[in-house]
Amino acid sequence: QVRLVESGGGLVQAGGSLRLSCAASGSIFRINTMGWYRQVPGKQRDLVAVITSGGGTNYADSVKGRFTISRDNAKNMVHLQMNSLKPEDTGVYYCKYSAIYGSDYWGQGTQVTVSS
Repeated sequence: QVRLVESGGGLVQAGGSLRLSCAASGSIFRINTMGWYRQVPGKQRDLVAVITSGGGTNYADSVKGRFTISRDNAKNMVHLQMNSLKPEDTGVYYCKYSAIYGSDYWGQGTQVTVSS
């Protein structure tokens, strides 16, 4: 079992910044992928950014150049620095943990609201 706890969401004006953090605990495999997904009401949960334990990253086109994902393997944490936020970035952001062995795990989600 893996537990994910997110923090850092909130309300910000367009153009502002937020930093999301996710702490993983439990049965963590050394080789894994962690990332962030966004969901708005009535739509599927979409990838925002992911990072492997080796440091490889992948971003949604809509956030490239504005968001930066990073991780601290020693602390089993992943962060998402979100700059130049836009109203369309609004949604619930979920942290996800994936590994070759075992199931995928999700956090409880944190709300990000960007006002225009």
